[in-house]
Amino acid sequence: MDNSPTALFDSYEQDFKQIIQSIRDKLEGDAKDGQGEQRKAALRRVEMELDEADEMVSQMEIEIQGIPQSIRPSYQSRIKSAKADLTRYKKLSKDVHAQLSRAELLARPGAGTPTSDEPYGATSDRTRLLAGTALLEDGSRRLVESQRIALETEEQGADILRSLRGQREQIQNARDTLGRADTSIDRASGTLKKMIRRMYQQRVVTAAIVVVLVLLILVILWAKLFR
Repeated sequence: MDNSPTALFDSYEQDFKQIIQSIRDKLEGDAKDGQGEQRKAALRRVEMELDEADEMVSQMEIEIQGIPQSIRPSYQSRIKSAKADLTRYKKLSKDVHAQLSRAELLARPGAGTPTSDEPYGATSDRTRLLAGTALLEDGSRRLVESQRIALETEEQGADILRSLRGQREQIQNARDTLGRADTSIDRASGTLKKMIRRMYQQRVVTAAIVVVLVLLILVILWAKLFR
């Protein structure tokens, strides 16, 4: 596992690029050239992936706080570039949504057909305009709701990441403490071994002194008894 300070940032950036590529493929494919439900499904998937890309950018902004100051500017420029890409594809998605709404409106049966009372179809045009306005307002409401959900998800994700960062720091501190404890235990073990060796040496010296004293006493006694 890569423990470098930029590993998570790089991982989130890679995920962001993959999501953006998927969004680009859908907007240039089914969302643009598809028909009916196929086009709507592609746009729904684009909305979901835009939310995911937004979340990746938020996580990149969180991770950059742990990157050393010496290399942080280059990563800040990468975040700026990612935000620009995200904004561009959000606008493109919104434009495609508007085009789809207009296409659906124009495709309705009887749209703009003049009647005998209104040969130029004035009522139909007003109805079509009101329907288009309603569709756009509904789309805007859904976009606002999606943004609100994305912001809530971003806040929750940020809280979770902060919690994980704190736990990681606690684990790292505990690991450092255990390392220092192991070092202290090794030193204490070495000291105890030296003390034990010295104790045995002292016992040997003491025993040798006792033997010498006993021999001296025996010599003295022998000298006194046999002279």
